[in-house]
Amino acid sequence: MTNAAPTTQFLCTQCGGELHPDEGQLFVTCPFCSSSVYLDKKKVVFHWYLAPTMDEPKARTFLTRWMAGNDTVKDLDKKAQPVGVNFEYFPMWYFKRKVGGNEQIFLEPAAATSVSELKRLALPAGDLRKYDHQADADATPPTVPLDAAQRWLQSRGVQPTEIAESALVHLPVFTYKYRYKDQTYTALVEAATGKTLANLFPAKDETTYQAVAGLTLVVFLILAAIPLFSAFFDTPEAIGLGMLICVGLGIPAAGVFFALAAWVAAKV
Repeated sequence: MTNAAPTTQFLCTQCGGELHPDEGQLFVTCPFCSSSVYLDKKKVVFHWYLAPTMDEPKARTFLTRWMAGNDTVKDLDKKAQPVGVNFEYFPMWYFKRKVGGNEQIFLEPAAATSVSELKRLALPAGDLRKYDHQADADATPPTVPLDAAQRWLQSRGVQPTEIAESALVHLPVFTYKYRYKDQTYTALVEAATGKTLANLFPAKDETTYQAVAGLTLVVFLILAAIPLFSAFFDTPEAIGLGMLICVGLGIPAAGVFFALAAWVAAKV
């Protein structure tokens, strides 16, 4: 008489009903409460998705607005050359931590991505829905195990014992490729909120701004030192002359540096 091989019992995270997935099956819909769950190495977690609120043309307007913003080089929205766009439901590990009665949400990628900024998205739990399998055609399957994501979370100071809820969430994302000065860049537009994310992009040259700020500081420190220097003569005339020189040179200098700053902002 031989003993039967031990089996793993999977219970729905919503109602506790017993699940009977087929061999190798990762996504299961509970027959009792219709919750969609994900199975990962004998763990069962909720499976949610974030419904998109915009189509590609509207998502492109958010991308254009970001390109025309203060972080990117001037006129990137006009100079960038579109290369391609792709829509997908991208998987993210969703963790909820409760601290002192407050909830904190953390995200970690559940598949390989070049834009790690995805984990900085604000994702309110109220916006999440039970996963709709009609999205399967556009959904990227998860390739990062849950325990690996938990280790990443530990590097952010969150211990596994602090996690009150874990879930797999598929986010609607438009991935845009564009070229600027013979280099290809990637930007993501999250299609529920329009949030635009990118790790690498043509950024403004901060060196020019820092040079103007440094020069302005040096000039006005010198002007401020004139009245102090005149005070060594210990006469009202000398002090008055020092103040007059400081104000007389400071006012036109302020105008010059303001114009210089405006020119730099327009060109860089």
